[in-house]
Amino acid sequence: MKLDDFDFDLPEGLIATRPAKPRPSARLLHAVGDEIRDLHVFDLPDLLQPGDRLILNDTKVIPARLTGRRWRESAQGTVSAKIEVTLLEPQANGTWSALARPLRKLALGETVIFDAGLEAEVAGLDSGLTLRFNQTGEAFDTALNAAGAMPLPPYIAAKRPADAQDREDYQTVWARRQGAVAAPTASLHFDEGLMAALAARGVGVTFVTLHVGAGTFLPVTVEDVTTHRMHAEWGEVTEQAAAEMNTTRAAGGRIVPVGTTALRLIETAAQEDGTMVPWQGDTDIFIYPGYRFKITQGLMTNFHLPKSTLMMLVSALMGPDRIRKIYTHAITENYRFFSYGDASLLFPTLGAICR
Repeated sequence: MKLDDFDFDLPEGLIATRPAKPRPSARLLHAVGDEIRDLHVFDLPDLLQPGDRLILNDTKVIPARLTGRRWRESAQGTVSAKIEVTLLEPQANGTWSALARPLRKLALGETVIFDAGLEAEVAGLDSGLTLRFNQTGEAFDTALNAAGAMPLPPYIAAKRPADAQDREDYQTVWARRQGAVAAPTASLHFDEGLMAALAARGVGVTFVTLHVGAGTFLPVTVEDVTTHRMHAEWGEVTEQAAAEMNTTRAAGGRIVPVGTTALRLIETAAQEDGTMVPWQGDTDIFIYPGYRFKITQGLMTNFHLPKSTLMMLVSALMGPDRIRKIYTHAITENYRFFSYGDASLLFPTLGAICR
């Protein structure tokens, strides 16, 4: 299975840099087996059956992108350098792992000064950059919210800087548990009106948590994709969430994760027979063609990067040939791609029963 098997040509103009407004007005490609229909996200309640259950990721994106300066004494006097930092995840010892640009201008023990009274000491460099901030707890959250910007994906950040509108646009309406540095983007299409329409239709919703990391944007660099190693992300399926999914399955309803993050988490937590159990920890599950789904019966997701692990995941769900046809159709019909783009609702078969 080669990396080029998951490649395709995407016109630059189809990369969305702003989301559709209102959120459910985004287009929705509905694929059931080989049948494709062009609809909108607001059609979602009519495409699901009473008793189906959507699985939603309630992670909350932090404003993880910071711009600061470090100061250093030299023979020429005090000199400074601009440092751009992207936080990755908190460590058990109270530090944060991070990326910095330019990293070469940082030395161990130096302090980087940001806005809103936020400062960070360079606590480690040998195994990647770690920072120790001068504030913790609620004080840190307040300062970070004031000083930070939303960590837009590289393909958007290359076209424009993050702004105040992204604080709303790049966050789901149900975001609750702070910790992600990338949004579960399929969920960005939902608003309160759509949630009410789904409830009226009799569609259940279950919240799980997977803190999406910056590794979601890392390219696959190996030619044999089966040798690729996934980044790990922390997730949790609560006892209540597991019980809700088991009840839905027992009643004949379908389990439909919204987004690849929710899918990866529930496939990690599910038993081989599809029974869901409470689970908490780091998952590095890698789903590519040949994977046998344990609980997932359909998927709502955006359109993904060529040669990405997410392309491999949707190819595993729908089949490589079928997903190529779906993406060819999406490009021909000018669907908008990636994080702020349009959506797809994918069912491999009419009944979408995986076992």
